[in-house]
Amino acid sequence: MNIILDKIASVVKNADIGFDVEISSQIDCREGAVLAVEVMEDKKVYNQLELVSGRLSTMHKGDVLAVALGNRQALRGFVGQVPESLAVGDTINVLNLGGVSGLCMSANIKEVGDALKVKVLGAVMKNGKAVNIKDYTLFSPMDHLGARAPLIVVSGTCMNVGKTSVAGEIIKHAKRARLKVFGAKLAGVAAMRDTESMRDYGAGTVVSFLDAGFPSTVHQKDAVQVAKGAIDYLTKGSPDFIVIEFGDGIFGEYGVMSCLKDPEIQKNIVAHIGCAYDPAGAVKLAEVCAEIGAPLDVLSGPVTDNIVGVNFVKETLHLPGFNAFQRSEELFEYLSTNCLNK
Repeated sequence: MNIILDKIASVVKNADIGFDVEISSQIDCREGAVLAVEVMEDKKVYNQLELVSGRLSTMHKGDVLAVALGNRQALRGFVGQVPESLAVGDTINVLNLGGVSGLCMSANIKEVGDALKVKVLGAVMKNGKAVNIKDYTLFSPMDHLGARAPLIVVSGTCMNVGKTSVAGEIIKHAKRARLKVFGAKLAGVAAMRDTESMRDYGAGTVVSFLDAGFPSTVHQKDAVQVAKGAIDYLTKGSPDFIVIEFGDGIFGEYGVMSCLKDPEIQKNIVAHIGCAYDPAGAVKLAEVCAEIGAPLDVLSGPVTDNIVGVNFVKETLHLPGFNAFQRSEELFEYLSTNCLNK
């Protein structure tokens, strides 16, 4: 049967489906499977869906959506997973604003409330085949990096510690310096918000793990290979450097630590900016990154909001601290002078 979708989540963007879709009651319950679902309730917080246009739209009871199955492990959000099986009429949850959906196992109620409930209507079909975002990719995972790819890496202690702001400011000043800069989001849960921010600031080409067919990098043993595939894809465009943002934190479930530990990726890092919320986080972040062979060059994030934190970083960690909102030009000048010619 055919139905009319009201909204198509951004996680489905590469599948290029229309609003009039065929659906099937036979559901292949795998990560990346695209489903048609109906919103079962109105919610006052965390109730927006990022569309394929990048615009945010409020989900209302009765809306028919296209979403994709995936996993999430967010400390300040939802924890959810792909169910073992699904049938038409079953209830699942929207786990992030990009439309990644599954069974919610836990939630940070204070921050986001309960996960929005949706009813499964069926598997979305295209040309007689069930749609899975893994079949619509720009690049494939790779075991090895080939050509040298100068990387400016932005990592952090957790989500919401300023990584996206830092990446955007670096890209902005690189563009003003007439440098060719590309961008990548290589860990986290699929959404266009961070990659679109990179484009807004002037990155010529931007990709994420979603472009390799992954709705998230949770529990992905091949997160490193996905990262290498993205880097290789971008390198073919001959950028002066690539700005990489790793979602979540180095201790999360999204594969950030594995990527930072990889010798081939380390070899290509020309600058590593760490973002931390407070002095304790800054100390541990710097300590761990040094231990694994990916030492920090700069600290940013809320810990650098004023001179107290900046002085702490300088005196205790012997690292410069630059707040992306207040001192972005100084940050880029420091990177240009001390890091980008490595």
